[in-house]
Amino acid sequence: MARKKRPLTPRVKLSYRGEPLTAYAGQTAAAALVGEGVDAWRTTRKDGKPRGLFCGIGVCFDCLLTIDGVANQRACLVEVADGMRLGEEVDR
Repeated sequence: MARKKRPLTPRVKLSYRGEPLTAYAGQTAAAALVGEGVDAWRTTRKDGKPRGLFCGIGVCFDCLLTIDGVANQRACLVEVADGMRLGEEVDR
């Protein structure tokens, strides 16, 4: 049986810690980062161990990320949008 090809989805432009990157519309922020080779984007408070995508379904909190200035967003649940800023510090 032949596989059906999915149509290409549009690309969106976003940034991670000020560096530009692109992702497919409909991807989560976590999927976009992993797709760009970023596998850890925060560290634990106590031991400074790297954390990134773990469960991928919003159950754990390993993928917490600042998104558009809002801290502690689960990157595996937030869909990317054009112009989104990932991993930038919260404006104070």
